[in-house]
Amino acid sequence: MQTLLSRSLLAACGLAFAVAAQAEEKFTYMTNWYAQAEHGGFYQAVATGLYKKAGLDVTIKMGGPQVNIFQLMAAGQTDCVMASSDLQAVITRAGGLPVTTVAAVFQKDPQVLISHDDVSSFEEMKGKTILIAPSAQRGYWLWLKQKYGFTDAQTRPYTFNIQPFVADKDAVQQGYLTSEPFAIQKAGVKAKAHLFADKGWTSYATTISCMDSTVKDRKAAVGAFVKATMEGWKSYLADPAPGNALIKKDNPNMTDEQLAYSVAKLKEMGIVTSGDAAKMGIGAMDEKRIAANYKFLVDNKLIEADKVKVSEAYDFTFLKDAKVLP
Repeated sequence: MQTLLSRSLLAACGLAFAVAAQAEEKFTYMTNWYAQAEHGGFYQAVATGLYKKAGLDVTIKMGGPQVNIFQLMAAGQTDCVMASSDLQAVITRAGGLPVTTVAAVFQKDPQVLISHDDVSSFEEMKGKTILIAPSAQRGYWLWLKQKYGFTDAQTRPYTFNIQPFVADKDAVQQGYLTSEPFAIQKAGVKAKAHLFADKGWTSYATTISCMDSTVKDRKAAVGAFVKATMEGWKSYLADPAPGNALIKKDNPNMTDEQLAYSVAKLKEMGIVTSGDAAKMGIGAMDEKRIAANYKFLVDNKLIEADKVKVSEAYDFTFLKDAKVLP
């Protein structure tokens, strides 16, 4: 009898584990670059079991310079992606891909222009050579031209290599607050990073953007992913060690020194926790700010208003359910 009872208990336990395993729904998210601290909250949620606790079996896939993450999402290779900005996601939707943004982790876009140490402001960059990537022409470069009188004639292609900037003391280059300034510092060059967000650039960054069909058909999974992700970011900013271990596993070229620098900048500048996140929760998107971003796209003829509606390009319901305060 005891043997039969033991077997029954073991069978019951096995069934329970099987049910639990089945309950973890597979979910894939693709980032916009190689693994780095700027993706820390996502890796942290994997490392600390937050996604599993939410009933998800999440895989984080790395993007990169030659990876079209939206195309891969359309092909079913990932459930949601990390758009570099909410503007990028809306432009993609205007191009015919039905993409909806459900959260934006970075309240401040970390995009910067980096000058040599003798340049104190954006105004002093007028007339200097500015190295920017072609993608910038359909985004922040338009804003910079309008605000500071920059011209296309002063631009040169940025190839994600700091050496042209290092070699030319009169050059300015694009960068991410948490990345290129560190590499330039390591090269022994004194430079200054000028953050767009501190001068009125309102774009959100590091979004969770999904196909309309995913938002509609997998509403519970998307909601669970959003909330667990924001919990992951809160945890990462408190103690990034678990997430950093996974980041280095995916990207062996990432160093502890770079990770520490990036996390410090994220915290120092309130990239994740400032603004609306303080009262609405991490990942917050304000409807008035979204409307201003949408107007920027229309005014600069990056989208046609009759082809894309704000109500279709954004879904605020998941954030209201999550509300993970910093």
